[in-house]
Amino acid sequence: MEKSDIKSMTLSELEEYFSSAGEPAFRAKQVFSWIHKGTKAFDEMSNISQSLRTKLGERFYISCPELIGKFGSKLDGTTKFLWKLSDGAAIESVLMKYEHGNTVCISSQVGCAMGCIFCASAIGGLERNLSASEMVDQVLFSQILSDCNVSNVVIMGIGEPLDNFDNLIRFFELINHPAGLNIGARRISISTCGIVEKIDKLAQYELQLTLTVSLHAPDDETRSKLMPINRKYGVDSLIRACDRYFKATGRRVSYEYSMIDGVNDSVEYAELLAEKLKNSGSHVNIIPLSDVPERQIKGSSASTIKAFVNVLTKRGINATIRRSLGRDISASCGQLRARHKNK
Repeated sequence: MEKSDIKSMTLSELEEYFSSAGEPAFRAKQVFSWIHKGTKAFDEMSNISQSLRTKLGERFYISCPELIGKFGSKLDGTTKFLWKLSDGAAIESVLMKYEHGNTVCISSQVGCAMGCIFCASAIGGLERNLSASEMVDQVLFSQILSDCNVSNVVIMGIGEPLDNFDNLIRFFELINHPAGLNIGARRISISTCGIVEKIDKLAQYELQLTLTVSLHAPDDETRSKLMPINRKYGVDSLIRACDRYFKATGRRVSYEYSMIDGVNDSVEYAELLAEKLKNSGSHVNIIPLSDVPERQIKGSSASTIKAFVNVLTKRGINATIRRSLGRDISASCGQLRARHKNK
């Protein structure tokens, strides 16, 4: 019999299993707690009987990624992890340290199908979705290997999270549970390229997480060149979906805007962006783009970025420039994995 992924199971699902196996319900919480502390084997669960540990080992496996490499930035303390999964696939996670706490940026897929030209994650296309446990593991083992507490999670690494919707929702339930890592929804951010029907579906859950939308251009012509997804969901359609999300959840939407030299960084683009987002109450996160040699694009200059932001703020748009972290360790999405695959 093929073994099941016990770390992807919710506490209620574990309780159902133990009940069906004739075990008391409290065993489920004990096992759930062990798993989400980083226990790698059932035999390490000291308050569980040997006979039950044997039974669990015959029925389930405990996911655990293999660390391929851990790279620490000498510039800002950022740490990047390259993981090998059970099938040999490689993914990345990044631990970033801020004054308000430690944040882990995790991947949601192996590769990506979205094809955005400025992102290294899409090089090679999509291989598969990550399970809920493989997403939890990135947070859990980044925390353990760094010997620090993670307070915030950003699902902004390799992959399109909403393209892995069911596992994403399960991940939220697992990581939010008090018996697990206990990271609240308000401390979780999810970044999407803008799959409109999935944004509406996510809004129905009324989760208090932060929705971050990769916009990168205020007009359809430019955005379609940068992001193929725009050929299906235009800019106006996407912004309307974000407005619906805000009304349903009360959570302000954040728009990401990567500054690409000579492509989307002019004052005219800033004016159009301000017009599109007026009265939305949203926030614009300006991203100084890391150069992606494989895509032959370059980031905008510091002066161009400053002029762009000045236009937005004068028009009443809340805008900030994201602090660039880990530039010396290829911390941008997909860069490290791409180099590993090339090797």
